[in-house]
Amino acid sequence: MISLLLIAGFFSGMTIPIQTSINSRLGLQVKSPYIASAISFLVGTLVLLIVSFLAEPHFASDIGLLSSIPWWILIGGGCLGVFYLTSNILLLPRLGSALTVVVTLLGQMIMAISIDQFGWFHVPIHELNGPRMIGILLMFVGVYVIKKY
Repeated sequence: MISLLLIAGFFSGMTIPIQTSINSRLGLQVKSPYIASAISFLVGTLVLLIVSFLAEPHFASDIGLLSSIPWWILIGGGCLGVFYLTSNILLLPRLGSALTVVVTLLGQMIMAISIDQFGWFHVPIHELNGPRMIGILLMFVGVYVIKKY
């Protein structure tokens, strides 16, 4: 089962440079990375609403639960998603697809290891160790190599 999840994660990760490239192109078409980001989120929201109604028949009745969820949980993910997507739209034309993806992935890994290390957001703690540090250092090397060549 874990192998299937890893494969799914791998293919999910492959969508990020495709999405970034498409959204960057959209930004050129509408002449604004912010409008491109808004269009992307609007389309994604509509698709997700359709999928939610189809996959989760009780979706409409669960909307009432929103009032019991802390505000930072409700808006945090969306705001960070806007920052991530818009940053990628701005970075790709200047850095190229590979460097944009690898530098944002490095940032993701550093934050993920921090979340694991300290158990933020009630995530089970996975302490920083030598192999994890080596992995991060290798990612720094990867950023350097991709930038240089």
